[in-house]
Amino acid sequence: MTEEIVPHESLEGQILKGPDGDFLRESMKKLLTEIMQSEVAAQIGAALYERTSERLGHRNGYRDRTWETRLGEIDLKVPRLRQGTYFPSFLEPRRRAERALVSVVQEAYVSGVSTRAVDDLVVALGGTGIDKSRVSRMCAELDEQAEEFRSRTLDEEVVYVWLDAIYEKVREGGRVRSMAGVIAIGVTAQGRRTVLGLDIGHAESFGFWRDFLRSLVKRGLKGVQLVISDAHEGLRKAVEEVLVGATWQRCRVHAMRSLMTHVPKNHQAMVLAAVKTIFVQESLAEAKKHLKEVVKAVKVKCPKAAEMLLEMADDVLAHMAFPPEHWRQLHSTNTLERLNREIRRRTRVVGIFPNRKSALRLMTHLLSEQDDEWQAAEKAYFSQRSMAKVTDSVLPPPDMIRVSAMG
Repeated sequence: MTEEIVPHESLEGQILKGPDGDFLRESMKKLLTEIMQSEVAAQIGAALYERTSERLGHRNGYRDRTWETRLGEIDLKVPRLRQGTYFPSFLEPRRRAERALVSVVQEAYVSGVSTRAVDDLVVALGGTGIDKSRVSRMCAELDEQAEEFRSRTLDEEVVYVWLDAIYEKVREGGRVRSMAGVIAIGVTAQGRRTVLGLDIGHAESFGFWRDFLRSLVKRGLKGVQLVISDAHEGLRKAVEEVLVGATWQRCRVHAMRSLMTHVPKNHQAMVLAAVKTIFVQESLAEAKKHLKEVVKAVKVKCPKAAEMLLEMADDVLAHMAFPPEHWRQLHSTNTLERLNREIRRRTRVVGIFPNRKSALRLMTHLLSEQDDEWQAAEKAYFSQRSMAKVTDSVLPPPDMIRVSAMG
């Protein structure tokens, strides 16, 4: 009878399975807890239970997080914050294999791949396979983090807001349909960009935009002075109803495309060149005056285009009522569309989402990562000096604002 050969278990494995392994894991857990409390204290300016006038925020309970280590699974309680988010620094640096594993699980989950298929993919990458419970825990963690980001309190004043939508293919009700993912980003009174929110719906209807904007206000959106978007009728109506008092800037890029549809091809270059001279004027008053001259010149060959240019004048020049230092970024939705292109590049990997929730999940994590980068950047989007012209109510009358005031 042949004796069965049992692989020799390493000394490390024997230790980790015994009481010494429990001791090591508990010791590691205590150390990591101390690290997290120290990092949170530095972020909000106050230790646990400490009262100080320098406090920048407050704790708000904990969220459970299981961390895979060489010592085995360690159950952590990661502190939550009322304002903003906290993510432990020691979870950020991952080995290449660990990053690949997380990437595979996330990608497979949002694509609706079965647990067994996920397991096979992990093995193909050189891993040891994962069970269904582990996949479920990781997916639940993704959902929790996404919901926390989307529902976080907006506790800073937001002066400028960009709104736009992208469309993704989603399977729902047994068929594939195109759904609108609406996104809002803004610039705070401190001049920093931030992701305000996102949602996914069947179409860019007035009702959908209105509910989305109301949700932002409910979460604390305030201080909005300028909203930049395309000329979608439902969107504009929702802005007027919800963000009362804010000025609307029509995206100049979209406006020029619409204008050119009313210009014969052989005149387009000439008309476009003439219209561009409007936007290089040094003040809002001069831009409006020059626009009237351009309208007269264009009216001879393209009367419909001239009429449209006159109608959209106030909307495409609205940004010129704000500091000249901001004009280049405020005149269009380019700031947000660059972000949309990055989202499309990543969602193209998925192709068709298995459901609406999966699309929202992936988009949320992409935007959350971008928001983290914006907050960590050393340089703000707009300087505090230029933002003070808006927030401190020292902005001169619109017609007196000139490009010579830059700096």
